[in-house]
Amino acid sequence: MINNIPNIKHADGNNFFLLAGPCVVEGEEIVFHIANKVKAITDKLAIPYVFKASFKKANRSRIDSFTGIGDEVALKLIQKVGRELNLPTVTDIHTEADAFLAAQYVDVLQIPAFLCRQTDLLVAAGKTGKFVNIKKGQFLSAESMKFAVDKVRSTGNENVLLTERGTMFGYQDLIVDYRSIPEMQKNKVPVILDITHSLQQPNQSSGVTGGRPDLIATIAKAGIAVGADGIFVETHPDPANAKSDGANMLHLDHLENLLTELVTIRKAIR
Repeated sequence: MINNIPNIKHADGNNFFLLAGPCVVEGEEIVFHIANKVKAITDKLAIPYVFKASFKKANRSRIDSFTGIGDEVALKLIQKVGRELNLPTVTDIHTEADAFLAAQYVDVLQIPAFLCRQTDLLVAAGKTGKFVNIKKGQFLSAESMKFAVDKVRSTGNENVLLTERGTMFGYQDLIVDYRSIPEMQKNKVPVILDITHSLQQPNQSSGVTGGRPDLIATIAKAGIAVGADGIFVETHPDPANAKSDGANMLHLDHLENLLTELVTIRKAIR
């Protein structure tokens, strides 16, 4: 168990933990709908749950892409979900200012994959004292992530998580190297597998990222089988009309069946 968030554990715990929620805060009704549904499922299956939602999307291809409903408005909604449902929360940050702003509202600060080498950002996140989840860059080896961990630890903050989210395989596809999970665990930190972003198909000519949600179960089962400490899933009741990353999200109605299968695999490998 890591310090004061019991929902985040190493693989020697009784179960994997789950980071899940919508890609971005779209409004109060939708975030509470998703959080309540996921909490009911995870309570039933005894899966420790951390609610995830981005308060803004800074890394969109097109200028007309949806980026958010307002930074503090969204952060306050994430905080409200956490308080009312008694859940820890996680959100992405993109700048040093974001780190100090978001730290007022959430428990875990998440570093997007393409920013995992940004020293000032990692140090700022570490200085908040919050948990810091660093996504492995699509362009980096698992071994090189030790340097990102060192940057956060240089602030005296030992609350570090690492996330595998695929490696670039050509311009429009990603591949998951499952060797990355045990390799990154050598840093003595929990390692998460981001299922849905690993199935993105970026750099589409339309400027909107594609995806392969039909492979979510495949990627997830393999991740649990090789010993991932946690699973990251973006989910939505209507992915086709989600405001961000709908092409690779898991339909909320399919989440319980998937998690039930993953719990079975987890028990089998133990």
